[in-house]
Amino acid sequence: MTARTVLHQADIARALTRISHEILESNRGSGDLVVLGIPTRGVALAERIGATIARIENGTAPGADAPPVGALDVTMYRDDLAKHPTRAPSPTSIPVSIDGKVVVLVDDVLFSGRTIRAALDALSDLGRPRAVRLAVLVDRGHREFPIRADFVGKNLPSSSRERINVRVTEVDGDDAVTIDDGEADGVGGAGRSGSDTGAGRSGSDTDADRSDGAGRGEADA
Repeated sequence: MTARTVLHQADIARALTRISHEILESNRGSGDLVVLGIPTRGVALAERIGATIARIENGTAPGADAPPVGALDVTMYRDDLAKHPTRAPSPTSIPVSIDGKVVVLVDDVLFSGRTIRAALDALSDLGRPRAVRLAVLVDRGHREFPIRADFVGKNLPSSSRERINVRVTEVDGDDAVTIDDGEADGVGGAGRSGSDTGAGRSGSDTDADRSDGAGRGEADA
């Protein structure tokens, strides 16, 4: 199986910088922002976005505070736990109260939308944000829920048989997004690379099986 690279390190850096600018423009600054990554790779991307927002804000308003960045694990909120094996839950870390705040959820791949649905359920148990926005590095389509990302690094139309593999330096040692044909039967899970994958996402943090690793199966994200 041959994988082709669709985003290199520089491409990912540019995409995250653009997303950071778009978040600031949409929110008219970093006030009341809380950035929460969905484990595993979404957390690394959230930390980068938070750091980039801080650099941008300090360039225009020296002394501006960086937005709080945390992690939101959705494992036990998934609606497919009975069907698919799942990884052990990761810690949820919410640095401040989300009541009245604008929460930006960050994930690596948006696929079926099931992970984000679970994230919204998890958020509702933690507080009442003023608004919730979604930032993803890759949107591969194939939605099963009426969920749309507000900030997208790259739209990547794909077959449900294909695997989208997201690698980040903090977890995998390098940055890249690759796409390959997936498994012969086209079943996601082992072929999703992102937290919100569906039957074909191969992010390290897939939906249906959200198994950590460089080959996250996006079976249900």
